[in-house]
Amino acid sequence: MAASLFIIILCLRNDVIAAADEWREADLCCLPLFSYRKGGFMDKDTSIIQLKGVGEKTQKLFANLNIRTVGELLAAYPRDYEIYGKPVEIGRLVPGEICAVHAAISGIPNERRAGKLHILNMKAADATGSLLLTFYNMPFLKKTLKRGGFYLFRGMVQTRGQEKAMEQPKIFALEEYGRLTDRLIPRYSLTKGLTNLMVQKCVRQALSLYEFEPEYYTERMLKQNSLIPIRQAVEDIHFPSGYESLIPARKRLVFDEFFSFLFLMRKNKEFSDCLPNHYRMMETAHTNRFLECLPFPLTGAQKKVWAEIREDLAGPYCMNRLIQGDVGSGKTIVAVLALLTTAANGYQGALMAPTEVLAIQHFETIQGYVEKYGLLFRPVLLVGSMNAREKKEARALIASGEANLVIGTHALIQEKVEYCRLALAVTDEQHRFGVRQREHLAGKGDAPHILVMSATPIPRTLAIILYGDLHISVIDELPANRLPVKNCVVNTSYRPTAYKFIAGQVQKGRQVYVICPQVEGDTEEESGLSLENVVDYTEKLKNALPREIQVAYLHGKMRPADKKRIMEAFAARSIDVLVSTTVIEVGINVPNATVMMVENAERFGLAQLHQLRGRVGRGAEQSYCIFISSNEKEETMERLKILNQSNDGFHIASEDLKLRGPGELFGIRQSGEFSFRMGDIYSDAQILKQASQAVDLLLKEDPDLQEADHQPLRRHLLEASANSVDFRSI
Repeated sequence: MAASLFIIILCLRNDVIAAADEWREADLCCLPLFSYRKGGFMDKDTSIIQLKGVGEKTQKLFANLNIRTVGELLAAYPRDYEIYGKPVEIGRLVPGEICAVHAAISGIPNERRAGKLHILNMKAADATGSLLLTFYNMPFLKKTLKRGGFYLFRGMVQTRGQEKAMEQPKIFALEEYGRLTDRLIPRYSLTKGLTNLMVQKCVRQALSLYEFEPEYYTERMLKQNSLIPIRQAVEDIHFPSGYESLIPARKRLVFDEFFSFLFLMRKNKEFSDCLPNHYRMMETAHTNRFLECLPFPLTGAQKKVWAEIREDLAGPYCMNRLIQGDVGSGKTIVAVLALLTTAANGYQGALMAPTEVLAIQHFETIQGYVEKYGLLFRPVLLVGSMNAREKKEARALIASGEANLVIGTHALIQEKVEYCRLALAVTDEQHRFGVRQREHLAGKGDAPHILVMSATPIPRTLAIILYGDLHISVIDELPANRLPVKNCVVNTSYRPTAYKFIAGQVQKGRQVYVICPQVEGDTEEESGLSLENVVDYTEKLKNALPREIQVAYLHGKMRPADKKRIMEAFAARSIDVLVSTTVIEVGINVPNATVMMVENAERFGLAQLHQLRGRVGRGAEQSYCIFISSNEKEETMERLKILNQSNDGFHIASEDLKLRGPGELFGIRQSGEFSFRMGDIYSDAQILKQASQAVDLLLKEDPDLQEADHQPLRRHLLEASANSVDFRSI
């Protein structure tokens, strides 16, 4: 009774009410699905406002997450699961892990103020050691938590010097925590005003009322690939009874993503491989003169790839080629040579980039070549932020053929844009565009040549599977004048030293990137994971660095105009330190930036960390990358140290493939190359290979899916093919 009264009192105060919410969530997760059944059915196009408890306000909140229908709600799978382990002794706590301890308050609480922030420090102890507890804006706990009293605290374990610590841990009564122990509670991506509990209730109700499509795989396919039915997979991914139901559910959904993607890719390759070359091009003196003017020679790898492209352009079939190369390997100059050949042969070329900033950079670079070397390009820029008059003028130049090179974003594939003899379509950072975007650009001409570029090296075994519709060229050699980035992998205690180093670099006239995994501090979204967020970290840096250092932030939720303004200000050196999410992974080239610091580095895959590191080391000065891990487990630090030992993206990608096994379901950010909803090409490499084999078998037996047993799958794949992004993000 006393324990229950204690938790009720706590729940009336500030953040501790989350404990009661989690108790209710645990109970909700145990309810059978039929407990919500009200009769009637919903389909994938039913508006979520039809769900009980969803009004206009909640509907708008879901819309912020691009969830408008019941189908979209059920496809918004949990981002991870909250797992409440049994309490452990303080002596066994591991920094970087979320743990629960049952300990007594020891010593006298200490409270102080930092501006408007009230900080309360106290110690808890058991027979194995002591733990420093810090609470923010919870002064009432000084009276509530009695010295000598035993309480259960749960939070992220950190280190403060030689001492273990927890910041803002949640407090539970033993009985209530027992209800949560060993449960898998789904955690969803949220927006301000939308709670995890609300999403859970809506998902459970939708599952009870949803009319699932018939199973589209044959019984033989299910058995051959050890797959559970789709309905069971969707129910178990949202509300698993444990790992024994979660793992097969996730496997089915990941297999589905890979299978649909690969099937469409293979069909696309069948079509593109036999397209005749309508634009046969001869090598001209223009490319040779350009190469002679460049202040640097091409590397051996660049020469090899350029030879492959020349052969394609002059050959009997339409080019459909990928240039895969590390950041800074010189892919763009090879693409410029291909575009120059196109212009010299009297045709039109297009270069499509994923962001306006990157498109503008390409335009300015090529315009600079025109002015400096007299190239015959007549380039025009077309991006979404241009006003109506500017767009109309650009479209007129494109349609008339006066512009023989068109550079822009996906604005290049809008209906109003008409080309004149488009012979070569180049897409930069190709993983940011889906197959359909590439096809739309290609569809603007009469089967033009396709050249796509990717900066994320992928192990060749996976690249052959993933890029099945393209012939692969690899640039695996960096220019000789590039200084290798110096790296270090450290824990959070290194931050003060890092801040001093950053200040020193800025004083030398350099610029700095700081990467955080979250946009804003949302304790419910990450449930106590204590991840650094862009908004709060910016304020932290402003207080830690000298006043004259200009600090700003950037993230994907900002308006496009604001993102563009911040990127341009950083490129113009008006901003010294840019705190950002991974939105800067592509689309920003600032040679003056010499420091990259990544917070919570353990939350990212090695390939993506290498991509981020590619934002520095682009100029003549020595560059540095600091990876800060809040998890000090030996295997975590060893994984990150691979980045410390190598700047070779292909080696790092191969190591990532080895290390990230199938048991690592959640926790590490998705690899940057392919933004599948569930699958990860590294952790799920075996499922990817399995799906590839299943596609090959199906194409061999029934390539057009004409058999009666394959009709449900045919309908499913036709719907998937209508998805304009084909499982990739733009």
